[in-house]
Amino acid sequence: LQRRKLQALRQEAAEYYRGHRVPQRVEEALNALFALRPADVYGELANYISKFSKAPIICKLVGRKVFDGVGQPTLEVEIYCTVKNCEKRICSTVMSSHSQVPENTLPGTAEADEKERNDSVNTGVEWVNESLNTMLRDLKPTDQCEVDKMLGEYFTEKVDEKKRIQKQEEEKAEATLPLPSCTPSATALPGGKKAAKPGKKAAVAERMIPPAEPVEPVLSGSLAIGGTSLAVAKAAATVSHIPLYLYIALLKHDQESLKEMTLPLPMVTLLNCEKISPAKLKLMKEVMLIPPVQLSLKQGIERVLDIQKEMVRLLDPPGKAPSPQGADSKKGRAHNTGKKAPPRPLKRISHLGCLITGCDNLEQVLLLMQTACNNIGLELGTDMYLAINCAAHELMDYVKGKYEILTGTFKSPDEMVDMYVDLINKFPFIIALIDPLRKEDRQQWSNICCALGSKCYLIAEDAATDISKLKIDQNLNVPTCSGIVLKYINQTKVSDLIELTGLLDGQRHITILGSPDGESSDDSLVDLAVGLGARFVKLGGLSRGERVTKYNRLLAIEEELAENRTLREANLEFIAFAEESQPEKQPSDVPPPPKQDSLSSEFSQPA
Repeated sequence: LQRRKLQALRQEAAEYYRGHRVPQRVEEALNALFALRPADVYGELANYISKFSKAPIICKLVGRKVFDGVGQPTLEVEIYCTVKNCEKRICSTVMSSHSQVPENTLPGTAEADEKERNDSVNTGVEWVNESLNTMLRDLKPTDQCEVDKMLGEYFTEKVDEKKRIQKQEEEKAEATLPLPSCTPSATALPGGKKAAKPGKKAAVAERMIPPAEPVEPVLSGSLAIGGTSLAVAKAAATVSHIPLYLYIALLKHDQESLKEMTLPLPMVTLLNCEKISPAKLKLMKEVMLIPPVQLSLKQGIERVLDIQKEMVRLLDPPGKAPSPQGADSKKGRAHNTGKKAPPRPLKRISHLGCLITGCDNLEQVLLLMQTACNNIGLELGTDMYLAINCAAHELMDYVKGKYEILTGTFKSPDEMVDMYVDLINKFPFIIALIDPLRKEDRQQWSNICCALGSKCYLIAEDAATDISKLKIDQNLNVPTCSGIVLKYINQTKVSDLIELTGLLDGQRHITILGSPDGESSDDSLVDLAVGLGARFVKLGGLSRGERVTKYNRLLAIEEELAENRTLREANLEFIAFAEESQPEKQPSDVPPPPKQDSLSSEFSQPA
């Protein structure tokens, strides 16, 4: 009886192995192994056999609350897959926090935003660990479209659920609502400002501007959608043994391989002009450097660092040298230890990773940039270009109906267009303006594009709506502009970015991938920018670890593409555009151009 059972078991095992073609595979492996005669026999045998193993499947998602580069709570999503019958952690991604509250908001608004963000992260952690963990289990990480479709449907259900709850609360509140009072109240306006009191005299013409569009509501927990989508994409790239940027590019172009890839040009933030007293200038949130395309990324970033060092020297108070380490504070003497002094620290650094300064007028910043470049033998417009983030939506005074570009100096939307035209004509090395106007001033966007579209890029960042709202009947719901800064935040999915960048490419808009204000050390944004074929990448400055790690990733990708001979040559369209912006070449012995008063007088006199 035992012999019959053993015989039946052997017969069953033989059929099982034959059904999975094990004898055939082992024979092929042994034949291949003998021909190679590797030093690690079992290692090579494992590599050969592993080619026939099943594709990894998602077995677990883990969400946890972490902190970003500015100490704000955010979400980390980890992906675990079943690989060769074992549970294995594949990768994780950390979402960057992004606040839609402007810098000049009231303290109470900022506190409410902080609480809302904290609640959103907690909700996101709950979504990932419960609903999404169950929903995506047993799916292949390479099924990005299927994953994103399920994530989108789940998010839509949550939005509908919130609407039902809000409707019920409103009906309940209306039932217990007391009779309204006839006492008028001041109306709150964007930026924490209030409308004029009844009876107060005000110029009606100054108020004839489009009202501010309401801020797109952000569903609590929505960052779980974006975090999970990106984590799945990273997991798919990892199990496919290819870098994330290549995986994204293959998804976008629906191909199995790519012959060439381009790299985005970095917009490196050098200065952040603070908007507090005693500084008067409010117009410039960021002054950014764009290296010429003829340079490699490494050469361009090294050139930016040289300019930054010179800028630090220029911004240092004269006659106040820092005390060397080991100085005797009582006697004012330094002990000479024979060691090389450490580099001088950057004393005032923004959360954007750049230098903070305050200026009294617009020309002061630009002439300072020219001086820093000239001092190290560089010329703006040839060896380096400038971009300015105006953040105009933070400047609007809704009582006057004008932008406050300087303390006490106001301009209407039409006057802003004229100002920018004069600015670009005078400083042609500025090749990009980001958010020069609010998104509501659509007519002025059209006017400025007609006037300056052939001279510089006019980019919408905060002036563009949320990514989920950008597509309306295959048209971009944005003001007339050259391109858009896209940020991977909230419920944005990888498939959304692929679809939207394809739409931008088809309509000849340029794509800029931008990092949010609250950055993390996750460098996936760089891979997204390269894989999606973005023209520019906006990562902040070359200070703070969470910013620098992204520049290091960009340099690593450049080196890898160069080694593989898949790096496409410089963008000729940009070269032609930049050459148009160059001023006439001056002899090397000619000093920097003197300060001109036409713009400076306009910016320094209160209106």
